[in-house]
Amino acid sequence: MKSIIEWMARNSVAANLLMIFIAVSGFIAITTVTEEVFPEIELDRIRISVPYLGAAPEEVEEAVVIRIEEAIQGLDGIKEIQSTASEGSASVMIELELGADSRKVVDDVKSNVDAITTFPLETEKPIITELTARNQVTDISISGQVDIFTLKTVAEQVRDELSALPEITQVDLVSAPPYEISIEVSEVALRRHGMTFDQVADAVRRSSLDLPGGSVKTNSGEILLRTIGQAYRGEEYEELVLWTRADGSRLQLGDVATVVDGFAETDQYARFDVEPTVMVSVFRTGDQSALDIAEATRNYIDTAQARMPQGVSLTIWQDQAEVLDDRLSLMLRTGASGFILVFVVLALFLELRLAFWVSLGIPISFLGAMAFMPAGDVSINIMSLFAFVLVLGIVVDDAIIVGENIYRHQEEHGHTSNMRGAIEGAQEIAKPVIFAVLTTVAAFLPLMFVPGMMGKIFRVIPLIVIPCLIFSLVESLGILPSHLSHTKAHGKPGLWRRFQSLFSNGLKTFIRTVYEPLLARAIKWRYVTAAVGVSTLVLTVGMVLGGWTNFHFFPSIEADFMAASITMPQGAPVEATGDAVAKLEAGAATLREQLIRETGMDYFRHVSASVGDQPMSSRGGGPMGPVRTASAANLGEVTVELAPAETRSYTSEQLGLMWRDATVPIPEATDVNFTMSIMTPGEDVDVQLAGPNIDRLRNAANDVKQRLAEYAGVYQISDSFRAGKDELKLGIKPGAETLGLTLQDLGRQVRQAFYGEEAQRIQRGRDDIRVMVRYPRENRRSLGNLEDMRIRTPDGGEVPFSQVAQVEPGRGFASIKRINRNRAVNVTAGVDASITSGGQVIADLENRILPEVLAQYPGVFYTFEGVQAEQRDAVGGLQRGFTLALFMIFALLAIPLKSYVQPTIIMGAIPFGLVGAIWGHMVMGLDVTLMSMFGLVALTGVVVNDSLVMVDFINRRRAVTDNIAAAVREAGSHRFRPILLTSLTTFFGLAPLMIERSMQAAFLVPMAVSLGFGVLFATFITLFLVPISYIILDDVRQIPKRLFGQGAPAPEPVPDYKIATSGATVARTSEA
Repeated sequence: MKSIIEWMARNSVAANLLMIFIAVSGFIAITTVTEEVFPEIELDRIRISVPYLGAAPEEVEEAVVIRIEEAIQGLDGIKEIQSTASEGSASVMIELELGADSRKVVDDVKSNVDAITTFPLETEKPIITELTARNQVTDISISGQVDIFTLKTVAEQVRDELSALPEITQVDLVSAPPYEISIEVSEVALRRHGMTFDQVADAVRRSSLDLPGGSVKTNSGEILLRTIGQAYRGEEYEELVLWTRADGSRLQLGDVATVVDGFAETDQYARFDVEPTVMVSVFRTGDQSALDIAEATRNYIDTAQARMPQGVSLTIWQDQAEVLDDRLSLMLRTGASGFILVFVVLALFLELRLAFWVSLGIPISFLGAMAFMPAGDVSINIMSLFAFVLVLGIVVDDAIIVGENIYRHQEEHGHTSNMRGAIEGAQEIAKPVIFAVLTTVAAFLPLMFVPGMMGKIFRVIPLIVIPCLIFSLVESLGILPSHLSHTKAHGKPGLWRRFQSLFSNGLKTFIRTVYEPLLARAIKWRYVTAAVGVSTLVLTVGMVLGGWTNFHFFPSIEADFMAASITMPQGAPVEATGDAVAKLEAGAATLREQLIRETGMDYFRHVSASVGDQPMSSRGGGPMGPVRTASAANLGEVTVELAPAETRSYTSEQLGLMWRDATVPIPEATDVNFTMSIMTPGEDVDVQLAGPNIDRLRNAANDVKQRLAEYAGVYQISDSFRAGKDELKLGIKPGAETLGLTLQDLGRQVRQAFYGEEAQRIQRGRDDIRVMVRYPRENRRSLGNLEDMRIRTPDGGEVPFSQVAQVEPGRGFASIKRINRNRAVNVTAGVDASITSGGQVIADLENRILPEVLAQYPGVFYTFEGVQAEQRDAVGGLQRGFTLALFMIFALLAIPLKSYVQPTIIMGAIPFGLVGAIWGHMVMGLDVTLMSMFGLVALTGVVVNDSLVMVDFINRRRAVTDNIAAAVREAGSHRFRPILLTSLTTFFGLAPLMIERSMQAAFLVPMAVSLGFGVLFATFITLFLVPISYIILDDVRQIPKRLFGQGAPAPEPVPDYKIATSGATVARTSEA
């Protein structure tokens, strides 16, 4: 290593070329890196969807869900199976084990599901997909006081034109009902013409088709034959012939039925700023840039608005690129401020040229890390930029230590041989610097292996920090000595040098007159000093256990949108859902007026309302991606776009709670949920009850809800059980069987009349359209229509429905949720962090309430999901990683020190770093969060660096003197400046982020506080407690000699060193 340092110092061309190569590699790589708000993550989930149209949830569970569960259970790589049987469809969600090969699991699942041969005939083919997070970039609202046909036609035109742009590949329609052609035949028309639904559907299939007929090979060439008769529009279906008689008379479909070429009966509609709307969503795929896509979309809207029909307007909505731009500029701003502060600190205490060359390590390290971003599949996002801000003050630590040591050597040589000073200074400090960087790397490594969704998002931090640290090491030992070896001797000091010397000389005076006497006194009273240090540690632990700091697992991340979703009872008419959504809109309007009166500014940009679906909820929070899509008459949602965060005095969470208070109660709703954070790992309280008996589960869930309602600060208490629609269970009378009717005949004819018979499915443009044959809508509105129905017998006769069918009224399930082949109900609640914490509520539930409640319900067991499940995964992973990191740090300290005991002195700084971090949270008024814990893990590697350099220097002094107190004092005064500077640069590099009042950065501040304050506090420990601990250790080793008069044990082996003292070089070999 020493020869490499010397060769690089003497060969400035090689050093400069290395620097240029790193910089150019970084600039080239940065042009290919993707830009996004949050890192894109693998969801590690596989979904199996099976449409079983018209079926009730219980039928779906028995006929589809259970069969799939039995087929896939036991496959390798599956962690959990979550199933939902809903009306008309089955959905099975498979969560994979950490590190499982998703492609292999998909193939295994596909082959096992395809092997099932017992699905009902009415089910469609299972759809098996591996879930990926699609990244929505922006939405376009097409709104105006026009009919839904016009809006959807314009929306399709916008979608097609956007898809044609080279920057954009994926565009979808949202909140638009699907097209459907409904052939409506009344009971009267069927009886008049003596027809059945089967005959009508078969006639449509026979007459509406395109069929290839092969080819005719003539002498002049080959001629293709094709039968062309496929109908695509309603009027074309009306002209289809049902039958023709010998006299030439024909019966057309239009004579028997009304053909409605319109929309499926999904009861979906939406409003945007009170006007009817259809949304178009633009997504980013692969390596596309969100900023480029957003710019292309804005340019398109500017030109397309003029072509729109009168009264139709296009509005950008939910522009994630604007959010991205805000976040990136915030991070770049804090990064630039941090860099300036670091440079100012260095320039004040070091010579300007030295400060410049040391600071140059920051951009070189950053560009080196950027060169590896594409290889590590890391994008430019809020987390990766935060990692750069985080490491800003740390990357210069090794350059400060090396640069300061080189400068000290050059001063000792009187600047007559700067080359020699540069080589000796770098060689002397190389070993501790290398191991100091490696300990920091070891501390950040555990963050790469935190399980769960949070771990995947935060693994970006070590993927940036570790390359930065490695390149800073390359720069400080390979490039910096070469640059410092060519500094010229000073001439007459200028104005800046005179100003800077005030700080430089002032620091020397402070060391001589304040620090050295204090250290001498501390050494004299070393056991008292150590006791004070330990008592500080005990006091802080007591304060934490006493609840002085709250633990809030995952803080709310400031959002530019807030949404309220509402779920009405199953079977509720769409008008009732519309009224409930209107109440949410009225609450938002009330809050808007109140805020305008209070602050004089409009906090709301736009308000969007949806009835029949929940587009914001189905999209998922942040990087979690769209996991479910649902449309039903009992669902609704209102979404508000807020003014930019930096212009507001309220956070999105505060505004969401104010909106909830401003909305009148909606007692008829089964669930009202307000979302005010960009990303959430789940509900604050989420207790999952599972067992075979659904009635016991319901009763247990009700009891848990009642007990939760007793807590102050707990709100939005609900469960996942939903009573289904009223239902009529049909059976067949014994007398009907004498007519040749079967239960299948009865069920099929009722299904055809009220749900419909799918006669065809056609492709019209980009739309897949069902052609359904059924009763007219007005004949499906009451139970009387069922009584009026005629059932056709096999011999062509007809009998009234009531004579052949038994009817039993009842109520089914809205949906049936199953976890690992057991039925399950989730009880969820939100927690107001200003009143109580989720942790306290969960602890009380676990220790007291759940054992009491579940004792009454044998066979019911519980698990905590939502935030608790993520917390279990993340904190457990961090604890394992932290333990491993401590062992790695110990090993990396023991190797250069050649001692098992001295590393314990150095690692003694770690708990004091944690003390500083806790006090930092108290000073800043922050809760301890998951981000704080990440900061604490990373802090372990940073705080030992200064202690390592200090102990290493004491060992050097002991190599030339037997007076241990003198060696300790000399080491303290010599290392004071670099230790102070490394701590100040780390703190001031993070300072702009810590004092950033922008809400967008709030969730990142705790990690910065942990690192910044932890390092600052650990500095005092390094300067006082580490030297004292070294002497106490020596005292302990002298005990045998004092007790028994024996010689002291052989001293710890001290590494080989060459120490330059006053121009003389003294060599000493380490003792065995």
